[in-house]
Amino acid sequence: MNPYLKTYQKNEIETASPEKILILLYDGAIQFLNKAKIAMKDNNIPEIHNNIMGCEEIIEEFINTVDEEKGGEFAVRIKALYQYFYNTLVMANIKKDEAKIDEVLRHLVDLRATWKQAIAIANSQKAQISSGSSDYEG
Repeated sequence: MNPYLKTYQKNEIETASPEKILILLYDGAIQFLNKAKIAMKDNNIPEIHNNIMGCEEIIEEFINTVDEEKGGEFAVRIKALYQYFYNTLVMANIKKDEAKIDEVLRHLVDLRATWKQAIAIANSQKAQISSGSSDYEG
């Protein structure tokens, strides 16, 4: 990899907001599963395994960072969903089951889009509040 690109990417991560890091992690998880699917077509067992494991590690990070105390019922449910993804990927890796990879991939793509939209809405509301033009009637 180009050393300048690697430095740029490292800086991007180190200076990123928590919201940006969340999206970058989703991007990484999605990328790992897409690579696993390509490896399946080539019947490259080590690459299938390594890419599924990469996605599992990101999902483990999601599981470990969910704060059920602060997040309440939503946090409990999203953590259970992440645990389901993790377990599904373990089975996909054992059985080399592309359908299970596709299932998790679909959900990750949808969740990434949802988080991205939620972040945009939250940022818009913060901007409105800081400019004093909130539409909120509290």
